[in-house]
Amino acid sequence: MQTNTLLLTTYDNLLGSLDGWLTKAADHERGDALLDARLAEDMFPLARQIRFACNLPGEAMAGVAGVAYSSSDIDDTTLASARERIAATRALIAGWQSTPFGADDAPVEFSLANGMTFDLHTESYVRDWALPQFYFHVMSAYAILRAAGVPLGKADYVGFMFRYLRQPPAA
Repeated sequence: MQTNTLLLTTYDNLLGSLDGWLTKAADHERGDALLDARLAEDMFPLARQIRFACNLPGEAMAGVAGVAYSSSDIDDTTLASARERIAATRALIAGWQSTPFGADDAPVEFSLANGMTFDLHTESYVRDWALPQFYFHVMSAYAILRAAGVPLGKADYVGFMFRYLRQPPAA
């Protein structure tokens, strides 16, 4: 499987899961107030975790495929708007499926807001940054929702796997 297909499919699968979690969160007694929930005082709240998870696919594509990307300015104050952000990101991902990456050894430079700059190659960027950062923010969102009492389980995290479920033989 090509790196771009692996990366973009992973992003789409887990953003679909995140969308499902927010659907369940909408039925929770705290509703939109969950967007301010956090696991620890020094961690970002749910709204920011969602924003990061949605920005990472575009940042990765900009880094490894030269795709122009700027983050969405969708409001983060309601679960519905967070779901709109996810839908917009998934639409971008669908459009990038045939976009070629640079070679695995093509240089990728990226900088953080704190001024640190990293020099990697496509393969190491995807393996060591693009996917781990995405998983971190998606998993943080999951943990925040679970800690707040939203009824989520592992099946919600990997719900996309059910499309591969072997059906029992017909009797």
